[in-house]
Amino acid sequence: MVDGVVGTGGEPESSDSLRTFGAVVQALREHAGLSREEFGDLVRFSKHTVASVELGRRMPDPAFVERAEEALGNTGALRRAAGHLARQPGLAAWFRQWARLEAIAIALYTYECRLIPGLLQTEAYARQLFVDELPPLDDAQIEAQWAARAERQRLLRERPNTAFSFILEEYLFLRRTGGVQVTRELIDHVLKIAQLRHVEIQIMPLVRESHAGLHGPIRLSETPENKWFAYNEGQESGQLISDPKVVSVLQRRYARMRSQALTIRDSVSLLERMRGDL
Repeated sequence: MVDGVVGTGGEPESSDSLRTFGAVVQALREHAGLSREEFGDLVRFSKHTVASVELGRRMPDPAFVERAEEALGNTGALRRAAGHLARQPGLAAWFRQWARLEAIAIALYTYECRLIPGLLQTEAYARQLFVDELPPLDDAQIEAQWAARAERQRLLRERPNTAFSFILEEYLFLRRTGGVQVTRELIDHVLKIAQLRHVEIQIMPLVRESHAGLHGPIRLSETPENKWFAYNEGQESGQLISDPKVVSVLQRRYARMRSQALTIRDSVSLLERMRGDL
């Protein structure tokens, strides 16, 4: 259980409150005579993010709420409405706080040794993970999981000023989760994302005599206020870490792994060779 999937112990939750909040934002924006693009400029989010919030597809982070309040007259309506957004469909309770940090981050670093991170997954790969969940998920839960994951993946396209770094173990691709065709599609997808200039993907080779990541996965996030957070997730639980001393240790480990992994160019070459061998 990783990447904030809701298992059978935590059912996908209603998005009614998200849709209601989005409708309030849209009504106030239109009353102010602002287009989504104009409003996006004021709150410093893309028009696509504004649309996602207004349509109830995305949980607004605190910065969005505060800037929207200022842009729309400081009525207090949005702050009060945001107070009812305790739920986020398709995401486990312990993951939601990290998901909100993802949405505003100016830097996101991810080291993963268990599975391909959610932001990089294809639909076929993700669905294989959902099918393998125990206790089993029903069809409605699987659809909710994929909808939530697909929504998170919009970050890669909608936040071109955010620096994304991924370090992935080579064997994550060698495992061939879902079969050869799913793996082939996955590698093609990762190679395509690697072409984005704000995304860096490095592969940690299968044979590595010195490895700074043996303690497990690492996720790091830098906020617009230049504050760093970390996140660890295990079996049916997650931990948001704000202690600067702990975050500093994880930053140093991640920095060491960047030097131990293959270069960005060599990582792309390895993935291309692996794709050809399938």
